[in-house]
Amino acid sequence: MLRPLTVGEILDTSFSLYRRHFGALATVALVCTGIPLVLRMLLEASGGFFLHPGLGVLYALSLVVLNLVATAATVFIVSESYLGRPLSAREALRRSTPYIGRVLVCSLLMTMAVGLGFLLLFVPGVILAVGLVLAIPAVVLEPRTSASGALSRSWELTRGARWRIFGLGITLLVLLYVPVVAITGLFAFFLPQRAGMLSGGSIGMVTVIAIGGLVQMFIYPLFYCVLTVTYYDLRVRKEGFDLELLASTLQSA
Repeated sequence: MLRPLTVGEILDTSFSLYRRHFGALATVALVCTGIPLVLRMLLEASGGFFLHPGLGVLYALSLVVLNLVATAATVFIVSESYLGRPLSAREALRRSTPYIGRVLVCSLLMTMAVGLGFLLLFVPGVILAVGLVLAIPAVVLEPRTSASGALSRSWELTRGARWRIFGLGITLLVLLYVPVVAITGLFAFFLPQRAGMLSGGSIGMVTVIAIGGLVQMFIYPLFYCVLTVTYYDLRVRKEGFDLELLASTLQSA
């Protein structure tokens, strides 16, 4: 039975779900992130966007569409696993396809709202970012919620819990992204200089892009693990979702 979780328990549960379903999550990441990564490497190796605009457009389209698919598929895998119904990568990808448009609109609205907040003052931007952070899980997991409605839904769910979510975000940033940025930065600093002696730097840049892309493949599923677990935690706390789920189980039995 689901129960309210502390910040530490949310992180522990998220890492546990990530390890338990690493195969499905990694498959989605490889399919949806690997294709744009290969195109980006080819684009860099062949001279860049201005020399090959067609390849550049293909890269941009694949990046946008497949990232949207990956986002929805990852949320589906984590959600079903958290509720005790494991989901394969193939089924998650199949389910996620109809959500491309809604996730795209939701992402654009979030970006616009948070960006406007940061333009006005830094603090409103942070408040909006924290308050709207659960919009993607909401638009994916609540079929009747529109893209714009998902922002309102996230705002209501996070009300009264934004300091906890902010602390969770800072913890996740320290645990994941700071080491990633440091490692990628070191490669970006050393490899182009060494490779530049051999081939004008192209090998170095392609290598840096490959390393950064591979690291991102395995980072973003964990990020959505945390978001999805947080989404359910707030539903349990505010809406008695655990009792609703138990009643549904008893009725089906």
